[in-house]
Amino acid sequence: MAKRTDPQAPAPHAADRHDLIRVHGARENNLKDVNVELPKRRLTVFTGVSGSGKSSLVFDTIAAESQRLINETYSAFVQGFMPTLARPEVDVLDGLTTVITVDQQRMGADPRSTVGTATDANAMLRILFSRLGAPHIGPPSAYAFNVPSVRASGAITVERGNKKAVKATFNRTGGMCPRCEGRGAVSDIDLTQLYDDTASLAEGALTIPGYTAGGWNYRLYAESGLVDPDKPIRKYTKKELHAFLHHEPTRMKIAGINMTYEGLLPRIQKSMLAKDKEAMQPHIRAFVERAVTFTTCPDCDGTRLSEGARASKIKRISIADACAMEIRDLAAWVRALKEPTVAPLLAKLQHTLESFVEIGLGYLSLDRSAGTLSGGEAQRVKMVRHLGSPLTDTTYVFDEPTTGLHPHDIQRMNDLLLRLRDKGNTVLVVEHKPETIAIADHVVDLGPGAGSDGGSLCFEGTVEELRASGTVTGRHFDDRAALKETVREPTGVLEVRGATAHNLKDVDVDIPLGVLTVVTGVAGSGKSSLVHGSIPAGEGVVSVDQSPIRGSRRSNPATYTGLLDPIRKAFAKANGVKPALFSANSEGACPTCNGAGVIYTDLAMMAGVATTCEDCDGKRFDASVLEYHLGGQDISEVLAMSVAEAEGFFGDGAARTPGAHRILGRLADVGLGYLKLGQPLTTLSGGERQRLKLAVHMAEKGGVYVLDEPTAGLHLADVEQLLGLLDRLVDSGKSVIVVEHHQAVMAHADWIIDLGPGAGHDGGTIVFEGTPEELVAARATLTGEHLAAYVGD
Repeated sequence: MAKRTDPQAPAPHAADRHDLIRVHGARENNLKDVNVELPKRRLTVFTGVSGSGKSSLVFDTIAAESQRLINETYSAFVQGFMPTLARPEVDVLDGLTTVITVDQQRMGADPRSTVGTATDANAMLRILFSRLGAPHIGPPSAYAFNVPSVRASGAITVERGNKKAVKATFNRTGGMCPRCEGRGAVSDIDLTQLYDDTASLAEGALTIPGYTAGGWNYRLYAESGLVDPDKPIRKYTKKELHAFLHHEPTRMKIAGINMTYEGLLPRIQKSMLAKDKEAMQPHIRAFVERAVTFTTCPDCDGTRLSEGARASKIKRISIADACAMEIRDLAAWVRALKEPTVAPLLAKLQHTLESFVEIGLGYLSLDRSAGTLSGGEAQRVKMVRHLGSPLTDTTYVFDEPTTGLHPHDIQRMNDLLLRLRDKGNTVLVVEHKPETIAIADHVVDLGPGAGSDGGSLCFEGTVEELRASGTVTGRHFDDRAALKETVREPTGVLEVRGATAHNLKDVDVDIPLGVLTVVTGVAGSGKSSLVHGSIPAGEGVVSVDQSPIRGSRRSNPATYTGLLDPIRKAFAKANGVKPALFSANSEGACPTCNGAGVIYTDLAMMAGVATTCEDCDGKRFDASVLEYHLGGQDISEVLAMSVAEAEGFFGDGAARTPGAHRILGRLADVGLGYLKLGQPLTTLSGGERQRLKLAVHMAEKGGVYVLDEPTAGLHLADVEQLLGLLDRLVDSGKSVIVVEHHQAVMAHADWIIDLGPGAGHDGGTIVFEGTPEELVAARATLTGEHLAAYVGD
């Protein structure tokens, strides 16, 4: 009798072999020939000290190459409108899928960009009101504050047999408030800040920066012939005043040169007010802040919407009311709407709004300006777009998604990351928090140090294997800070009375001075409102918030901190030449690349290319400048040094420069010893930029330091160094107030102020004041419970 044999298992399909993203020979930035194999449809966490190369591997190599390859699938015409992406420095990148990057870049600062417009929520609300709103005022565009109402009439010619002219009218109903043009605020220019009306132009009436007597801006008005330059401005006729302030652009000959004459107000509007305030020179910014006042639009009361859009309602709620609600309240309102004709729309809108609540942003409102969101909030708003997405087998890349989250909220974020993975997506996360590293399927640890000491693969494997690996991350993974045995005694108090900013409910609190005070609470509980609203930066107060550093690829730590000034002077003094020669943005610049170090070649229909300048070899300086030395080094070699190397170089010997050494000491104190002095600011991580700001502000003579989440982007091993810095500030007689969620900082505090109990209208009250030991003993708040678990009580 023949033996029965089981049928053989079918051979694996060839398409199933591609279950790994293979990276071989990655050399982007400080990476040193890194080889990794990342499992698809799994959650991989990248960790390592700040500056170890995590972002270089994840964002600048994997995500950048995926985006570049996708861009190449478009036509040459479409590619011409896309950003130019160079191929990353890597030998092999295999198994890539479409990458969706969810980073911490702030969202657009345009006042017409809101939380609602940044997601689909606003669009769905507009459709809902166009179907159910009473009175009915028109299509969805009638409820859009970005769409103006347009009415036009005229004649069109239809060529059908005999030519006929047909009368036609065109109407579009938009929801934009005509007064503020959908911005919610109107600006007014204070004319007294532009000129002294008791003086004439000849006597120097204009007080605007750049409009000094004799300059071209000044001569444009004084020699135009449209106004009398010898008459005081207050004595101008109506015609002269209109020509001076409001004249439309007109080409005319002024002082023998063809120029465009334009009224002072539109000219100021274009040249100064239309620009990003943060990018202005300090004296221009100060002028703009003096001259321009912003007030809530009186016509729409800040809602940005026309009268018709505000009058149309569903169950006594207008679209303006709906957008002003906290999202969790709006979700409850939508849930109560039972209207079969729009049931699919209501279900989709409800899912989107509940995604906000789930992700910990239920305290926001849809009309909140996108530019006012923190980096962490902006990242989570972007996540909402993807939670309901039907896409699978894509790669999601996150940059520290727990930034700005209370320990209570981190668990919810972890659940969302796992949900994205369980839908069949590859999730890559750059993260420092042990709570998020713990849920990883796969961990990649880069290091061992930062900058030139990093860029190597230290570990690849599971979380348990990481714990036993002996790497910096593995050794510090289970670190837990102990509560202080003794706390410092305050030297005084800062009284805050009746604080009502945003969601604060008439808060009275005494903030102790001369100690380390930590203000904590869940995201949206009112921490920043209390600290920044009640302790504004100014006389005696140094505030380091999370607003981004503005800077071009020419900006670097040396220029931003003012370090380059003493260095240039030291070079000039040692060589008997002008300091301007040692600036790549001035006389010392390489003439071929104008001091950029690279040459950008626009290839018209094809992607442009950036190549290292052959004349200066990327050093940015003219060859003649590099012949001058200080302590045996030329200026390009100094800018190539790390902060730690430069600190020794300028500390003693022939190159001793006390001014430079002081600034370098502050950079080393905030944990940036590995940064290159000439490294472009555009290549720094968010945490590095914030610590760079802290180093700059440490030079200011302030008695009170206010820091907003200084642990953002810090590795577990670096938090200890930050605590040492905070201690040194307090021990030198400063008062340090820190808005922070990190339990190690809470445990190290002398005094804790806990806000809550929830977020938005559920927050805004003080739920605890006292020492960390008292907070842990009471366990009366969410923070107390998490801190007790952290310190092992």
